[in-house]
Amino acid sequence: MEFKDTYNTIEFASEELLFKEKNSKFFGYAYPIKSEEEVKPLIETLRKQHPNAGHFCYAYQIGADIVTYRANDDGEPSNSAGMPIYGQIQSFSVTNILIVVVRIFGGVKLGVGGLISAYKTTAQMVLETCEIVEKTIDIHFTISFDYQNMNKVMRVIKEKKLEIVSQEMEINEITSLPMGKIEIKTRKKNAEMVFDIFNSMFEIEINRL
Repeated sequence: MEFKDTYNTIEFASEELLFKEKNSKFFGYAYPIKSEEEVKPLIETLRKQHPNAGHFCYAYQIGADIVTYRANDDGEPSNSAGMPIYGQIQSFSVTNILIVVVRIFGGVKLGVGGLISAYKTTAQMVLETCEIVEKTIDIHFTISFDYQNMNKVMRVIKEKKLEIVSQEMEINEITSLPMGKIEIKTRKKNAEMVFDIFNSMFEIEINRL
């Protein structure tokens, strides 16, 4: 079985997209997100943008290895809005994404089937306008070491082309000597090898975040 350590997402928020069905207007939006906490502020912004809208239906998916998702019908009949939107997230195989479809009622009832179709179509059209990019699933480690081992650590980082996320120097409380702490990240497929290299080195401690 092929080892997969990449995922697809969008880099930037979409432009507003409008889909009309029997006088109802469906405004579609897609946003790149990394956490559930980002969802509410984005929807609040859309509520201010569309004060006359009756429904702000959405679906999101977060994560690559372990996936979190939610679909919200926001007052529409059960499973007529959120799940059709989420179905398009699955269909396009994207994650770390929020899709919101804002509906302004046009006076003609669409029925459950019509709603499912309209929300699905709007989500599909929004995704078709987005640039979908492939990203790697990265594993983060912290490496702690006494200052005299700095060159050994940096040599491995350079040889294995590891990315430094942050680095800091502090004083070891026991020895009163300078101590380094570096956070690195590497593709998931290389994580075990990287851990083993540093774990086997004398006076160097590595921990997965």
